[in-house]
Amino acid sequence: MRKRWKKFLLCTVFAVLLVPVLAAPAMATGDVAGAIQSTWTTAQGQIRTVVDNVVFPVIDMILAILFFVKLGTAYFDYKKHGQFEFTAPAILFACLIFMMTAPLYIWTIL
Repeated sequence: MRKRWKKFLLCTVFAVLLVPVLAAPAMATGDVAGAIQSTWTTAQGQIRTVVDNVVFPVIDMILAILFFVKLGTAYFDYKKHGQFEFTAPAILFACLIFMMTAPLYIWTIL
């Protein structure tokens, strides 16, 4: 029983002395802002490609479909009531133009 206790005590002392030595590199302070900036610089091209080739066209397609659907419903309302409501189609058209031209200037802002 005494041998086990000595072994346990020796292992505990060894672990207590060894942990700070091994943990020192993990606790080292570094330049977090520089790491984030270098990661952003590395990934910026890939993010830009995905956004330009996938995100903007999907948003453009959704806005185009909404614009033509709203234009059709506004026309049918005009046939039914005799008054053309152009506010909603005009807003959707402006949003569509804004999103179609967004890849030209969005990357200079970011």
